[in-house]
Amino acid sequence: MVQSLSHATPPESAVEAHSLVKVYRGRGGEKRALDGVSLSVPRGSFFGLLGPNGAGKSTFINILAGLVLKTEGRVRIWDRDIDADPRGAKAAIGVVPQELNLDPFFTPRELLDVQAGMYGVPKAERRTMEILEAVGLADKAGAYARTLSGGMRRRLLVAKAMVHAPPVLVLDEPTAGVDIELRQQLWAYVRELNARGTTILLTTHYLEEAEQLCDRVAIINHGRLVACDSTPNLLKRIDGKTLTITLAADLAEIPAALLAFGPERLDGRRLLLRYRPSTTPMGRILAAFAAADLTIADLSTEETDLEDIFLQLTSSK
Repeated sequence: MVQSLSHATPPESAVEAHSLVKVYRGRGGEKRALDGVSLSVPRGSFFGLLGPNGAGKSTFINILAGLVLKTEGRVRIWDRDIDADPRGAKAAIGVVPQELNLDPFFTPRELLDVQAGMYGVPKAERRTMEILEAVGLADKAGAYARTLSGGMRRRLLVAKAMVHAPPVLVLDEPTAGVDIELRQQLWAYVRELNARGTTILLTTHYLEEAEQLCDRVAIINHGRLVACDSTPNLLKRIDGKTLTITLAADLAEIPAALLAFGPERLDGRRLLLRYRPSTTPMGRILAAFAAADLTIADLSTEETDLEDIFLQLTSSK
């Protein structure tokens, strides 16, 4: 039976991990997949968990799901300790795995009913068709899972994870192999869930997705937490912008007044400047062009993105 998750006051953190360690032991020796990871996922957040292949993301998620036993540390899901109250912790979380692990001979309606039964959801409280409608599979409710496209199967996994209405939804690479249109549909549904209060924990290799969707991001590398902050604060870590200026006429040579900015000539009319906004205001650059009597026909700037931060934190560690 699904345990009640009601709180007089809901927990501030949907997921909490303290000094989490996982060591795999084999003939080749020990591998420390997680090395003292401590992080908190705020209730109601859209939280991104990023890292290179083998960084420990899947191990972290599998510990939350109860599929992998931790070596050390403490984990709480919706204020339920996974050791002291494993059933309560599992009732509080829904996990969408990377693998398309669906029984091909069941229909979506049957799969959701079986899943709901496994979580002890009474038949009168099941929302099978409501959930299928939400993920755009109501018209496929009676079709065998083997006949569904890859994108439909991915959405069906999301539906399965939601049958017991968990307050925490974990999405492990949910859009791998999904085309753009289906990806947008999936994110529209997940955003709606988040707006209604469901805490989302996302792992993805599509960093632009994480930047657009997540209000907080944690980055794991070699089993260690190397960053955890709000997305805007992470983006501020690299104090740099790229400015491309197109002049109204060809430039014979770069004026001395511009040399301090280290301009790079792209062609006869275009110059590329890399600068730090904290020390070099845009107005100073434009004033230098005006002082050199150069007319600007166009300009564009390129901001730091999450990929820049990710590479900076993981490439040399």
